[in-house]
Amino acid sequence: MERFGGKKNRLPAQTKLWLCCMGALIGFVNGFFGGGGGMICVPLLQKVLHLPDKYSHATAIVIILPISLVSVVVYMLNGTMQTLSFVTVSAGVVAGGVLGAFLLKFLPEKILRIIFVFIMLAGGIRLIF
Repeated sequence: MERFGGKKNRLPAQTKLWLCCMGALIGFVNGFFGGGGGMICVPLLQKVLHLPDKYSHATAIVIILPISLVSVVVYMLNGTMQTLSFVTVSAGVVAGGVLGAFLLKFLPEKILRIIFVFIMLAGGIRLIF
């Protein structure tokens, strides 16, 4: 993507600072709640870097992976993780992740955006009640 001044991967200093601050927020949300950083990360990538939906979702996954791994280590060291739950849910997460990544390739941007909005709304409504 040649976005800033025709040079690849060149971002203005102000944008880099903004992204670092938002990265800290994403990391905090993911670590504090045990997930959910992607719900902040995707819109951030779309609004700040003007990435298309598919690139935003794929990039968010890559960003969330190391955050989640660090969180797992912290939870394990603190003794606040149940191993059986981790193993069984992880199997489903891997299967769902593969399916989601496969579908992302074929779904039109508009459908992807609609699905994302409904998932965010459902999560928000669930948290309210």
